[in-house]
Parts: sequence; C-alpha cells; structure tokens
Amino acid sequence: MKPYSLIKISEKDGIGLVTISRPDAMNALNSEFFREFKDYLSNLSSDVKAMIITGEGKAFVAGADIAEMVEMNPDQALKFSRTGQEVFMMLQQLEIPVIAAVNGYALGGGCELAMACDIRLAGNKAKFGQPEVSLGLIPGYGGTQRMPRLVGLGNALYYLMTGDYMNAEEALRIGLVQKVVETEDLLNEARTLAEKIISRGPLAVEKVKRVARDGLELNLLAGSELEKNEFASLFGNEGTEGMRAFLEKRKPEWNK
Repeated sequence: MKPYSLIKISEKDGIGLVTISRPDAMNALNSEFFREFKDYLSNLSSDVKAMIITGEGKAFVAGADIAEMVEMNPDQALKFSRTGQEVFMMLQQLEIPVIAAVNGYALGGGCELAMACDIRLAGNKAKFGQPEVSLGLIPGYGGTQRMPRLVGLGNALYYLMTGDYMNAEEALRIGLVQKVVETEDLLNEARTLAEKIISRGPLAVEKVKRVARDGLELNLLAGSELEKNEFASLFGNEGTEGMRAFLEKRKPEWNK
C-alpha cells in the first residue's frame, strides 16, 4: 500500500479505515491532504467494501488550513475550492458505503467532509459547525449545498449564517448525525455498522445508495421510475438468491 504523510490507511476484513493524521494542526485540510486523499480514492482496492473516516487526536478535522488560504488571491481560492469539491464528490460517489466516525471537532471543511459521507456517527464530545462567516467567508467544499439537504433549509441557514457550533446531541436532533456514542466506543461502533452493511447484498447496497442520492436531484415521479428499474434489475441474480436463502432458512451466497 502506498505510504501517505497526512492520512493513515488500514484495510482489514473488507473495511478501509482512513485516519486523517495532522494532529499538530487539528487535522486541518490543505492541498497535500487533497492530493493524497484523491490518490487513495482513485486507486481504491476492490477488496474494500466499506470505508470509515476519522481523525487523529482531539479533532476529526477542525477546518481548512487558514495559514495556506490567507495569502490566496481569488483565482487561487477558486482552484482550492474546486479541488476540495471534486475530491468530496469523488468520496460521495463511491459505490461503497462511507461512514464518518466524528471523534472531535468537525468544523468548516471537516463538517463538509463528514457531510460528504453516507452516514455520520459522533463521539459524545464531538462539535460540528460551519464558522466561515466569522472569517468573512462562506463554505467552499459543498457545505451550503449538503447541509440544507441533510437538515433542512432553516436549520442549515441558522448554522451557516451564525457560524455557531453544535454539540453531538444537537447534531443528532436535527439529523446531521445518525448516532451518538461514547468517544472511546466510536470506532468499534463504526466498524460494527460497516460489517452489518457489507453483510447485506452488495449490489443492493450499491444500488440503494445511488438511487437515494440521485433521487434527491429528481422529482418524485422521476425518482420512483429510477427506483422501480433498479428494483427489477436485482431479480434473476442477487435478489433471487437473497429470497431463496430466506425461504430456505440459510445465509445468502453473494457473488460480488
């Protein structure tokens, strides 16, 4: 496996664990991080059936690297934003499930990274927020677009316009995260969830992720059309095996 300087990779039992490792800067996202993470995503092993992303130390990711950003001109800032958006879109569009295990501060780019994942689990001491307006900025990695889709426009605008932080329980209440656990149990909880998902029909998991995400951009009629076609496509292969296994009271034998 290729060595990286800002991310640590562990792949075991079909689960890829990505640990952002820049604890001296609270895992702030810089150009080197995006280069490394894009490289990892671009060369992801087919053996990886689910991914968990977390941070080293007391932060998940405390934001983008302000020290790198402060001297940027508009053209450089545009490139920096474009790079972050492209990498986070690559992450979102992976066929496999991606779980954010938010161990601490997930602010700015860190909150945007978590929102690009499929499911977010939070340690009980985690903090979330998009504080860019306090710097005279707005989010640049998709935060203005993903947050309203996840928590509703009113909730999103409250946090986007105030720059306030929210704790893990508030994030759970508004639907930004799906579960809060003790921080020391976070990775075990994320791994247990990943194992559960990859025990299901792999084609079904892949399709349900794509249909649900694509359906957000469609009207109900078009989304339902997409759903019925993908539903039907699972008959005669994985779906038939799953139904037969259920009737025969055995575990299904997935091909993928």
